[in-house]
Amino acid sequence: MSSAVSKFVAVLLAVALMFVYPASEAYQRQDDLSRIIVYNAVTQFVDAVRNKGYVTPVMYQDFLIEIQATGNEFDVQMEHMHKTYTPVYTDAADPYSFQNEIDVSYLGYYTADIMSVIYPDNPRPKDDESRKYKLNAGDFFKVTVKNLNRTAGTMMLDFISGSLSGEAPVLAYPYGGMVLNEDY
Repeated sequence: MSSAVSKFVAVLLAVALMFVYPASEAYQRQDDLSRIIVYNAVTQFVDAVRNKGYVTPVMYQDFLIEIQATGNEFDVQMEHMHKTYTPVYTDAADPYSFQNEIDVSYLGYYTADIMSVIYPDNPRPKDDESRKYKLNAGDFFKVTVKNLNRTAGTMMLDFISGSLSGEAPVLAYPYGGMVLNEDY
């Protein structure tokens, strides 16, 4: 009887080694490829925005198409920090109370604000000038991309290990920097 059990275990182990492990490796490679594609798309999009000083519907749509080619669903968050300068006065009503100081602060604009400009409620064409979200040199622009679905590699790893890896995104990339140009 124990010989039948050992044969069954041996067959089960052989099946695991022949099919499950190679499939797991293939799915992990697919996740690696997705990481590379998303990383490249995010850096190219953000660098284009930083170099041009604006976001258009065509730029954003091309970016989404590129990351969705991985077969995953993504949450894309954009952040624009607009630099403002405010002179410092001891008495705002007295122009002679200027303290020879300038206060630098940032106003934050986020995904909803940017989307309302590039996708307004009117039927203007995509290349219309009013659909450009414009940034100024010295501002900061950042994009954060996270996957919403569980990737095939994550599911296979969970199957092999017998656990759940949680809800943490496998493909998550924050990338941004200072706007270098205003090319409108």
